[in-house]
Amino acid sequence: MTREPETPSLLQRRIYGTLGITLLVGLYLLVGLTGHDPWRGDDARHFGPILSMLQCEGWLFPMLAGEPLPDYPPLYYWTGTLLAWASSSFLALHEGARLASALFVALGVYFSARTAEALYGRPARTPGALLMLGALGLVLHAHETQPLLALVAMLAVTLRGLSRVPHSPLSGALLAGLGSALAFLSTGLGGLLLTAPLFPLTMLFSRECRNPRASGALLLGLCLALTLSALWPLAVHLNQPELLSLWLRTEWARLATEPLASGEIIRGLELFGWFTWPLWPIALWSLWRGRRTLGDLRWLLPCLSALLVIAVFVAAGDLSQAAALPILPAMALLAAGGVPSLRRGAANAFDWFSLMSLAVFGILVWLAWSAQSAGWPPGLARHVARNAPDFVLPDPVFQAVLGAVISLIWIVLLWKLPRSSSRAPANWAIGLTMLWCLAVVLLMPWFDHGRSYREMVHSLDIAVTGERETSPGACIATTGLPAHVKTSLYYFAGLRTERIIDDSTPCPLLLVMDDAPQQRISLAPEWQAVWEFQRGAGRRAEHFALLRRELR
Repeated sequence: MTREPETPSLLQRRIYGTLGITLLVGLYLLVGLTGHDPWRGDDARHFGPILSMLQCEGWLFPMLAGEPLPDYPPLYYWTGTLLAWASSSFLALHEGARLASALFVALGVYFSARTAEALYGRPARTPGALLMLGALGLVLHAHETQPLLALVAMLAVTLRGLSRVPHSPLSGALLAGLGSALAFLSTGLGGLLLTAPLFPLTMLFSRECRNPRASGALLLGLCLALTLSALWPLAVHLNQPELLSLWLRTEWARLATEPLASGEIIRGLELFGWFTWPLWPIALWSLWRGRRTLGDLRWLLPCLSALLVIAVFVAAGDLSQAAALPILPAMALLAAGGVPSLRRGAANAFDWFSLMSLAVFGILVWLAWSAQSAGWPPGLARHVARNAPDFVLPDPVFQAVLGAVISLIWIVLLWKLPRSSSRAPANWAIGLTMLWCLAVVLLMPWFDHGRSYREMVHSLDIAVTGERETSPGACIATTGLPAHVKTSLYYFAGLRTERIIDDSTPCPLLLVMDDAPQQRISLAPEWQAVWEFQRGAGRRAEHFALLRRELR
């Protein structure tokens, strides 16, 4: 007797529907954005210009604690400022600023899904969203203040517009031109290099776009991209020409850097390998399945984008993790095209690998929390104590209960997940989201303790206040501070430092930061330490000292 196929329940149908994907994306993006200070690195560094804009400084050209920051144009900073201002009644400023990251990642997921649908059909739309969301390298950067996320979103917009050109040439090309211009406003010439060449390359190599209507629309879209891109530099030139010169010198220095050497290219491949997991194995399968039709726009467009990203990555010589973010839209599209054709054995293997690997990571998260709360396992507990000797877990009972609830929901969702071509990427995306939620609940306080500068800045502020009682308005010079430290000083205590010019300064106070306490910076004997602070341990140790000039 033949068994009738089981009809999926309403819950099972909703998981793959718009509601299920929206809830998953919202949970993924919003959990972890709040509840912690600006962290060491990009999170604090790129909050600095937003903080300046909130204080009506540097709206046209990004500023950090009174100094120009020529890293990126202001699109991300504008967005973060508006969201921080709009949410200031219920969120801290740095938490509201991170909403910009959530917004741009959501845009990237949405446009990647729509592009996958346009290129490969309706069955690829859900995998396109799930795979974009599930890239292993995205999870940390999606929850920090990161301007490159705006570039990821605008790349997805550009690809979406170009995918529409064969059927709607004018509207598709104009959307792509707008995406390219906003990519420039996100990251400068690098954003333009990753998007503008797609217009002539698509026109040259794509059979679907090799006709007068499509070619003319692509040329119009390229002109729109270049015209709109010129508006911000023109505005800066008219208002602050010296800052435009500074920005151009910075951009030229990036373009003139040495490319990756052969050994560094291997490291770059390793970075892309884990950063784009599990996208790249499915993308390779897609290219193998479509090897006879690689000239079609559905394969050509993401391949051209991926090649441009890799070429710029190699030429820039930058091996930072964030530099790999622009590869994600192209890889998500290639992988989405291969999911519907995955063989049952490969899909099941991917499904089980997702389940087992994420379950192992979940167990490791629980063990790390156990080391903090109960001192077990002993070896891990000693490592935790060595790196944060003064850390105290705030509420272990609440964490344990909430972590158990998250783990239970995870198990139920996996159990109820219906069989379909999207099961494997859904299994991975849901598991990664729940793992992230578990890590936020159990480990966020420990990470915040080790990566926030709040305690150090408050201690420094007390020392500076004491010094200014005898010398009112005394300025603070510095031998050089990282941007994330400058932001923390300004945000937590309103302190600004001044640069030392020609080895001299009129300031009676000097703030010194030393990453290697055993190799202290040698200063003139007239400088005497009045305050010291030690952060971290081992390779992450940081030593701060405030010195006062003793007049003789």
